[in-house]
Amino acid sequence: MPKPIVFIDSGIGGLPYCKDFMGKNPQEEICFIADRQNFPYGPRSKDEVTNILISLIEKILITFEPKIIVLACNTATVSALVPLRKHFPGIPFVGTVPAIKPAAAASKTGKIGLLGTERTIEDPYNQEIINNIGTGCEIIAIAAPDLVEFVEHRLEKADGAEKEKIVKKYIDLFRAKNADTLVLGCTHFLHLIDEFRREASFIPTLMIFESMDGITKRIEYLLNENNLRTGEENAKPSHKLIVTGNEKPDSYWIFHAQMPGFRLSLLCDI
Repeated sequence: MPKPIVFIDSGIGGLPYCKDFMGKNPQEEICFIADRQNFPYGPRSKDEVTNILISLIEKILITFEPKIIVLACNTATVSALVPLRKHFPGIPFVGTVPAIKPAAAASKTGKIGLLGTERTIEDPYNQEIINNIGTGCEIIAIAAPDLVEFVEHRLEKADGAEKEKIVKKYIDLFRAKNADTLVLGCTHFLHLIDEFRREASFIPTLMIFESMDGITKRIEYLLNENNLRTGEENAKPSHKLIVTGNEKPDSYWIFHAQMPGFRLSLLCDI
């Protein structure tokens, strides 16, 4: 049996990353873990997020025997990627980090907008990137916990006007601070990428950055480097969506709409 690639997020945030990878690698089996039991990760401390993920991954390794684990969550990545690699040296990890480096390279004003969770924008990782590349750019960071909640709980029911309103609020905040690049530093926000690009198009100087293509290429690199590719003969991979917790989520319609072929296991204790 082919071993899966596991994507982990606190909810549906990592789905766009998962979908991007699957579209380019259709023979690979995917297991998406939506850790709704511990949603949201953003307000939690670094140690708390790390401990949650260590416990979760211990179960994942036993149950699914993955060949690669993708932290499809910026908060999980900046909080726990380094300790997870030390704790589980036998499994390759891929993290999703804010696309600050390409944003800094493209910025003309030197003001980089970063939209994320509380945990992500507070992490020193972001400033370290700027310091290392030596651009002298300034990060303008804004936490958007309401946007995370909106995507997780309201996206299904929201019409175009409601989506536009919540996105425009943040676009206006960054425009007022003269940012000319905006990094979407939470995977949940990629569910509104079209709205962000549309609102940014009214501001000729504002560019939107995300890291989907880079993450897909990193997973592909690890598959090739470690000889982990599933053969082309695996024409019908068995995909799984596992949702942890005790409450039936109201937003998983999106998997049925966008991810046909996934077997859905709700309210699961892995």
